[in-house]
Amino acid sequence: MSYHRQWQQQDWQALQLQSRNFSTAQVQAVLSQPKLTLQDFQALLSPAAEPLLSQMASKAQRLTRQRFGHTVQLFAPLYLSNLCANECTYCGFSLSQKVKRRTLSLSEIEQECLAIKALGIDQVLLVTGEHERKVGMDYFCDALPVIRRYFSSIQLEVQPLDTAEYQLLKQLGVDAVMLYQETYNSRAYQHYHLKGKKADMPWRLDAPDRVGQAGIDKIGLGILLGLTDWRADAMMLAQHLQYLQKQYWQSRFSLSVPRIRPCSGGSGVAYPISDKELIQLICAFRLFAPELEISLSTRESALLRQHVVPLAITSVSAGSKTQPGGYSVAPENLEQFSIDDSRTPQQVAAALMQQGLQPVWKDWDGYLGR
Repeated sequence: MSYHRQWQQQDWQALQLQSRNFSTAQVQAVLSQPKLTLQDFQALLSPAAEPLLSQMASKAQRLTRQRFGHTVQLFAPLYLSNLCANECTYCGFSLSQKVKRRTLSLSEIEQECLAIKALGIDQVLLVTGEHERKVGMDYFCDALPVIRRYFSSIQLEVQPLDTAEYQLLKQLGVDAVMLYQETYNSRAYQHYHLKGKKADMPWRLDAPDRVGQAGIDKIGLGILLGLTDWRADAMMLAQHLQYLQKQYWQSRFSLSVPRIRPCSGGSGVAYPISDKELIQLICAFRLFAPELEISLSTRESALLRQHVVPLAITSVSAGSKTQPGGYSVAPENLEQFSIDDSRTPQQVAAALMQQGLQPVWKDWDGYLGR
């Protein structure tokens, strides 16, 4: 059994209709429930829930504080390479983009690590384009021992791999793997992913299963908002999360719901989602899965992050650079997308403390073992 089989049984158009077929009274009834079903979650995504957003936000904040206390983790993305063999219409790393390509050497990686550590950050998300031949397991096996010397927690966002490769990455110190599906709509998926291994939707859909089978501590899921109907996509994402939690209960789970940002040669946003709808989506996930870690990146503005983080967010990126070498050398036009929150990690931390939240710079101490 894999999630791909369960996904094949879903009717996208039916989900779209169902997500709009709720009354405000039904949503109000859902808000009184201690534990939510998938149908309850769908009600919270519906237009009927919009007038009750303040109630959703209040309950989401209460659940977040009960489960995670008053803490918010800080991390930084570390871009190792912008090489990519895929053609994705929304990404600045896409194969056909006429941008300078760069893959960091081991000495350059060490320079980036030192620069990030100087910011106070002790948790990194390693990011590359998807190029299996030039930025694959051999490269990761060389790079990870260098990076592990500097950081207590390492997360990885690269191309989907097989189970044995994830097992090796775990041995090399990877604590979490982020695998964003982008969209669960098969037609939209094929429309946006034109060439390369990423066009193989079943391979990507079942990648979180392989991460779970490898025993990785945390599995990160997500969709890219703006590609298609966000309500139906979120519903399938919740189904995927529920399936994985049952299958791989030893692992923790995290969620990211980024919105498309401008990038070099990128297409426009076909299905925009407003700030209010984004908050509704995040609060709905918190009510549906109180134990779920939820991240909000510098794609979003400082103002919006200030309002949303206290409600349901458990981790935020800070001081982000989305190009290889962005922390330690002069900026080049290599970024994957533009960011909207340019505050330093210290400024982000100060803002969190003003809201009564405690910024967490380190997730784990090495002397406690792994």
